[in-house]
Order: sequence, then structure tokens, then C-alpha cells
Amino acid sequence: MTAENSREFDVIVLGAGAVGENVADRVVRGGLSAVIIESELVGGECSYWACIPSKALLRPGTVLHAAQLVPGASEAVTGTVDAEAALKHRDWFTNNWQDGGQVEWLDGAGIELIRGRGRITGPREVQVDGLDGNSYALKAHHAVVVATGSTPTIPDIEGLADVPFWTTRGATAAKEVPRRFVVLGGGVAGVELAQAFARLGSDVALVARGRLLSSYPEEAANLVLAGLRADGVAVHVHTDVEKVEKNDDGSVSVLLDGTTLVADQLLVASGRHPSLANLGLESVGVAAEDGKLRLTTDPSGLVEGPASDGTSGLWLYAAGDAAGKVLLTHQGKYEARATGDAIVARARGHLRGAPKPWSSLAHTANDHAIPSVVFTDPEVASVGPSLEHALLQGKNVTGVELPINVSGSQLYSSDYKGWAQIVVDEDRKVILGATFVGPGVAELLHSATIAIVGEVPLDRLWHAVPSYPTISEVWLRLLEKYGL
Repeated sequence: MTAENSREFDVIVLGAGAVGENVADRVVRGGLSAVIIESELVGGECSYWACIPSKALLRPGTVLHAAQLVPGASEAVTGTVDAEAALKHRDWFTNNWQDGGQVEWLDGAGIELIRGRGRITGPREVQVDGLDGNSYALKAHHAVVVATGSTPTIPDIEGLADVPFWTTRGATAAKEVPRRFVVLGGGVAGVELAQAFARLGSDVALVARGRLLSSYPEEAANLVLAGLRADGVAVHVHTDVEKVEKNDDGSVSVLLDGTTLVADQLLVASGRHPSLANLGLESVGVAAEDGKLRLTTDPSGLVEGPASDGTSGLWLYAAGDAAGKVLLTHQGKYEARATGDAIVARARGHLRGAPKPWSSLAHTANDHAIPSVVFTDPEVASVGPSLEHALLQGKNVTGVELPINVSGSQLYSSDYKGWAQIVVDEDRKVILGATFVGPGVAELLHSATIAIVGEVPLDRLWHAVPSYPTISEVWLRLLEKYGL
């Protein structure tokens, strides 16, 4: 290795997705130097293959359906979704899978980029196999941050390894709409992409081992199920796939119990897991459990258990999907901001030990208020535990549930179907969780998140008067039903 390829930085970040970018940005703002290592597109999964393109594919069908349910607008809507135009608009959102703008942002922020594959070779040491053919030996003065995201989990199904299939990347980057489309998986990605392609013109079937959206209340899942079936999706819940076979014409047969589905394109959407392979974590004392690498972090993202370098073990961090706590882009960026600031604080001697809960250096919201949205039609917006999960946690809680039937929802759609739930902590008289289901409810979610994070007492929340006529009036109805 040549001497000029040996470099030193205050912080080395593995992964240039949204999480890695935010970590690097925060440490540079704090006066430290940073380098990002990335072998793919700067901007990561969310920008090119997940959040942005999937929502771009969903949006045309949602807008069209909304117009069809409003008298006066419905008479003007006579066509279907233009699939070619929708795919072209998706391409615009992903910048045609070119990351020049993101690289320019890194340059402007003072963050160095090395395109290549990095692996940890020792405490604060990273070896990079550059895509330019060079090797780089990097040394971090303060921290190495693992922000490598997640990778699809492929189920053990007979024959699956022998047939062509998409993961979510293939679906969100599709160049054309398949005629027959089969989705394996009833989680968020599965239901979103099933509905998107149904509205783009595919004949869609979805297979789920359990019920749909198992981490959300069943009332929410049932409304999504009804929405999918209304779009012509053949939904098979509580169903196992026995075998997958490739046919002579290039199609794929999916064998269920007593039923065979034929797909021109198969999507496997069976969840994701942290992308930690080939990072050299074993070299610094991170051991695999049950054959899988996992990282355990403190509230600032500091990895617990890596081998010390003889002076301090406080150098290895993880944030976002790679940390394995919450696999959501917005929550990963939240973690990244706190982790970057904690690295700076420790470098300046301002932080010793774990940060205080709810300080700017801690990921405290991960334990209390994780907002998430399923962008189907109807939408599902949720934060905090559902009633079922709160009871399993041993909480003294009351659930308040009702259909969303207020003036705002009636104006939104002539056939509005929605449902809402709040979970009340009876010991402290605050809200622990909230779920809303229905068209347009994603925009209700942040008010619930604020109420939970701020621990707003119910008797004070009563004075937060919702505007009329909006769907937010459901808050008033929920509090009235509780007894306020």
C-alpha cells in the first residue's frame, strides 16, 4: 500500500445513506473531520429504492381514487392511471438513479467521500477497497460509525432460489408493469407495492403467512385488506407457500395449499435485517448470536462490547437500520443526529457515560414514540404502542376506539371509511399510543407524536381545539368518548 493512501479523520462513517449523511453532517458541524465510505449511490436505499420511489408509484392511484369519491370531481374523472407517466415521474424523483446532487451536497458540507467497500480491521481502523482500484488504510481519531442500512430477508421456500424474483429494489425500479404480479409478504412493503401495481394495471395476488400488517391493530389491517380487495388484489392470508417453480414460458408458479398462482413477476417482500456482513465486526469483538451478527447500542448509538484499543473502547457506533432497533428512515435520521452530536460531545470531553434521557444526545424516542405510516389507501398512521401491545407490556391503560366519522371526513370523501384508537396511561393520564386509519390520516400523526413525546396531560390536551371542518376533529370525539 502506498503512503498517500493512508489517511486519518476524526470520524469514519460506513454507509452514505440518509443516516450516514446525517451522522457525518453533525460531526462536521461540531468541528470534526469526517469521511463517508460508500460502494453504491450516495443517498442510499430510501432515495432510490424504498421510501421515495414507492410513494411516487402509490400517489397517482391514491389521487385518482380520491377524486372518484367526490361528487363533482368523479364526473370529470373518466380514465385510469397512466402507468408510463407514473413510472416516468418516479424516475424524476429518483433523479434517474444518479447521485450527482447528493455528492455535491457532501462536498458543500465538507464531508469527504471514498467510493468503495470498507471493513473494520481494528479499533478505529478501516480498510477500503476503492472502486477506483486503490486501497485506503483509514484511521479514526474518535469514532467509526456503522450506517450500512439493511438488506432483504429471503424466506426458506422450496424452489425460490431457482426462480427469478424481485425484492423491493426490483419493484420500485421497475421499467414496466407486469401483467400478473404475485407478492409474498403482508407487511408494509408488501401491501404498499401490491396496491401500487394493482392500480398501475397489474393482476395482483398477495400471500401472507399471518394476517396483514401484524404489528398494527387488527381493525387497521382489516380496512387495508378491504382496500386491497376493492382494487382487485387477491389476498391470501394465513397461508404458507409450499413451493415455487419456474415454468417453460418464463413465468413462475407459486404453489399454495390447494391453489396455484402464476406470476409474470414475483416479489419477495418478507422483511429486512441489518446489513452487517463483511464489515470486519468480528475483528473488534462483535460476536454472532445464532449465526447472526447483531449490534447492541446505548442511547447514543455507542456499540456495547467492542474490544478496547488500550486507551478507550468508546469508538464504535451504529445508527439507523444497521443498529437493528427501528428500521424506518425518519427514525434512523433522528438517531443519526443524536449519535453525531454525542460523538462530538465525547470528543470535547463534554459527555461521559450514557447521555440523559430526552437530551439531544439520546435516542429516547425509540422507547416511547416511533411514528410510522403505511401509505396504502386507506393510510395507516401509528405512534407508540397499540392497546394490545401496551397490555402485553403490563401497562395500566385504557383504549378508546371509534370510527372516523366527522364533518371533515365526510367532506373528504362521500364513502370515507376510517378508524381511530388512542391508548391512555391511567396512572399518568397521558396518551401512550395512537393509531389512525383512513384516507389522508398521515397528516394527523405528528399531533399525536407531539402529545406523546411532550407527555401532554389529557386535561390540557382537551384545550387543543381542532379546526372545523377537518378530519382532526376525531381528536375531540376520542377525548369525549374517554369522558372529558
